[in-house]
Amino acid sequence: MHNSGVIVFGEDVGFGGVFRCTLGLQEKFGRHRVFNTPISEQGIVGFAIGAAAQGLTPVAEIQFADYIHPAFDQFVNEAAKYRYRSGNSFNCGGMTVRAPYGAVGHGGHYHSQSPEAFYTHVPGLRVVVPSGPREAKGLLLASIQHPDPVVFFEAKMMYRTAVEEVPTGDYTIPVGQARLAREGGDVTIVAWGQMVAVAEQAAAVVQEQGGVSCEVIDLRTLLPWDRATVEASVSKTGRLIVVHEAPITSGFGAEIVAAISKRCFLRLESPPVRVCGYDTPFPLIYEPLYVPSTPRVVDAIHEAVKF
Repeated sequence: MHNSGVIVFGEDVGFGGVFRCTLGLQEKFGRHRVFNTPISEQGIVGFAIGAAAQGLTPVAEIQFADYIHPAFDQFVNEAAKYRYRSGNSFNCGGMTVRAPYGAVGHGGHYHSQSPEAFYTHVPGLRVVVPSGPREAKGLLLASIQHPDPVVFFEAKMMYRTAVEEVPTGDYTIPVGQARLAREGGDVTIVAWGQMVAVAEQAAAVVQEQGGVSCEVIDLRTLLPWDRATVEASVSKTGRLIVVHEAPITSGFGAEIVAAISKRCFLRLESPPVRVCGYDTPFPLIYEPLYVPSTPRVVDAIHEAVKF
């Protein structure tokens, strides 16, 4: 993708960012296109909205998704409504805001949160969550070219744990289209971000131990989410498990369960199950007990199959 209107900005992005995602960009494209900002999330997103409205293609970074909340008003009352309120006379499409989210192994309650569900409640936004390096590149390029503003959540844990070959050329992965990560016929597991790997590990365990065949769906996009792919899978397996790091109450898994229960009610063999974070602040210690793990997902699979 070649777009001279793309600008990259955020706290410390000129130095490569705390996760080194923008390393070398300032040297390659110059300080006028890659630059640091003050520590003001509201200012970062507000500037991105203005830049997009004037025809630029801003790619902004919120250093940690835990600190995205000061910009909530800018997302909800400005970016999401820009096109609608003007009858499509003007918009801030082409705006992408990246935000590292989720557990990192030692982040505690201010650097480990998963706030994606807040933004799925906002018509006019797109919410994208990649599950690996290859997915991240294709989805990010698609988000940058998307006509609506995108909130792009990247799992912090994967910066240090995910390793795979990524094509050097341009390619995009359509926003709103889920990926079948693993085929199966007994249970459908829906996840996004880091939890896709956890779901795949659990599926491998139950396959090896007891011959249970799990289908794993990487949702990729939460708004809009690919209902058709999930519905087709649950219609085949008759069982649904949703896995996410965020607290269970009002997490996005509840939306998936509600929608699929309505569409697949007569084909369900067991009640849908959610394996999620708990309804507590993210803990300072005992992080492995809070974040959904392979054993917790395995237990949920057994619960669904034995119902």
